[in-house]
Amino acid sequence: MPVQLNHTIVPVKDKQESAEFLAEILGLGPPRAFGPFLCVETANQVSLDFDDRWGAVSSHYAFLVTEEEFDAIFERVRARGLTYWADPGHHQPNQLNANGRGFYFEDPSGHNLEVLTRPYGS
Repeated sequence: MPVQLNHTIVPVKDKQESAEFLAEILGLGPPRAFGPFLCVETANQVSLDFDDRWGAVSSHYAFLVTEEEFDAIFERVRARGLTYWADPGHHQPNQLNANGRGFYFEDPSGHNLEVLTRPYGS
């Protein structure tokens, strides 16, 4: 079997708030408890396991989505009044980036989340 990413631990301030935020924004199933974690599973069965035992450590998570998923996610971000940026450094507010369609936004713990419709370099 080829190497595949199975899960990653996401350190956050409040696992309930952050897990529910991501699941809602991305249109994924509700978080499920597993040990001390709240897990959100993506379509390719990679889970993000939210853990609030040690506080947040800011990271970057990028999600590759279809055009239709992008439209729905972008609408949910705008409906919440969230600021979004075209670039990872947050210098171009309220713009989409030029690589297909993509943008960055922050979760409640300050993680830099990215949604894009095609991988970089493609």
